[in-house]
Amino acid sequence: MTKIQQDGCWFPIGWGKDRPIHSQQRTGLLSLACALAAMGMAQAQTDTETVLHNFAGLTRGAHPYGGVIRDPSGNLYGTTYSGGKSNAGVVFKVNTAGQETVLYSFTGGADGENPDGSLILDSAGSLYGTTYNGGTARLGVVFKISPSGQETVLYSFCNLTGCPDGAIPHGGVIRDASGNLYGTTQGGGTVDCGVVYKLSAAGEEAALYSFTGGIDGAFPYAGVILDSAGNLYGTTLEGGAGGVGAVFEVSPSGQETVLYSFTGGTDGGQPQAGVIRDSAGNLYALPTLAEPRAKAWCTS
Repeated sequence: MTKIQQDGCWFPIGWGKDRPIHSQQRTGLLSLACALAAMGMAQAQTDTETVLHNFAGLTRGAHPYGGVIRDPSGNLYGTTYSGGKSNAGVVFKVNTAGQETVLYSFTGGADGENPDGSLILDSAGSLYGTTYNGGTARLGVVFKISPSGQETVLYSFCNLTGCPDGAIPHGGVIRDASGNLYGTTQGGGTVDCGVVYKLSAAGEEAALYSFTGGIDGAFPYAGVILDSAGNLYGTTLEGGAGGVGAVFEVSPSGQETVLYSFTGGTDGGQPQAGVIRDSAGNLYALPTLAEPRAKAWCTS
């Protein structure tokens, strides 16, 4: 684990798309570890696992790659990458008794397909997230699910010629006090190396920063975190001085600062997760380089 001295916040976990989607071990168990993560506990007090829900049958969802979140009543919410009525993924709720409700089943059309990241929950009980595919350009959407299960597409990526607004979001979104959403896309931008974006409460999207694939980083995989000054923090899968990823900061005005470049040595590289923050303001990242990856290139 790498520690970086800087302001920051929050931690989404992601898995690479090169994992086998039909692998038996990824059909999905929501375990005690998931619930503890959702409650913000550092670790389990015992090493006894409790299976809260077992995804059985494609119509109920399959392959939950993102994490879960928890409401004040103890209900858990998450997504599955596949399964559902159209095998395009679902948004689900698991109550404290372990009973699952499919809140929304994606059709794979303009509503989105293959939600990959975690969700966030607002005070009214609405859920927000992203899909990796689907939308008008089939390059992902930002969506909202009401407590009654009604979906609203807040933004469909690659809405502009050449996709300068971004494409293919893996991570979820965060929300500020004004209702603006922030996230990343792995593709799109000025040279197809991904962007950090802001989606206003009115539905207006802006790419705050477009990665160039150089020392500034390339292909952000996870979402971002937000500090009290409005700065965003995250990681890129590639780029940086060592070519194997970086930890970055993007200011409210869209200026990017590379806080650390991984070397691929003992410090690791190619982080698929974002960053977390401790009470002293240190940032922590989880670079893995667990599997060799083919080098990807941005569009020159």
